[in-house]
Amino acid sequence: MAKKTSSAHAGTPAVALLERDGVAHTLHPYEHDPGRGLSYGMEAAAAIGAAPEQVFKTLLASVDGGPLVVGIVPVDRQLDLKALARAVGGKKATMAEPAVAERATGYVVGGISPLGQKQRHRTVLDDSALAFDVVYVSGGRRGLDVGLSPADLLRLTDGTTASVAR
Repeated sequence: MAKKTSSAHAGTPAVALLERDGVAHTLHPYEHDPGRGLSYGMEAAAAIGAAPEQVFKTLLASVDGGPLVVGIVPVDRQLDLKALARAVGGKKATMAEPAVAERATGYVVGGISPLGQKQRHRTVLDDSALAFDVVYVSGGRRGLDVGLSPADLLRLTDGTTASVAR
């Protein structure tokens, strides 16, 4: 995978982290079109020509009323809140409000990357990602995905894997 990026995309904390750590990655910019009627993740998959099960969305939830946890699941699936709670030793998880997720990550909804977040959060990647050599996640803004290995994604986020998608 290429490590080269254009300066137009290097401004996101996610891409800066990949470059700083010398992680092999590819950039996949596309024109975000809010009028398409697709979810952000499905729009990304269609725009970059990747299978939806290989493109992952980043969601935040509170477990047992405590700190936020990042769940990363394929864009064609949903985050299983009970499974996420179990994966981090909790009992109940609730989705974070969009404004809370934006403040905690420094990114806007539809462009929340698991990489380079403003605050570090416990991260759980759906174990289906391990079936791929490359997965795609938001590059830190709407209209930009990055491709990288699941192993690098886990290393950079200090993440773990579990079956958290349904």
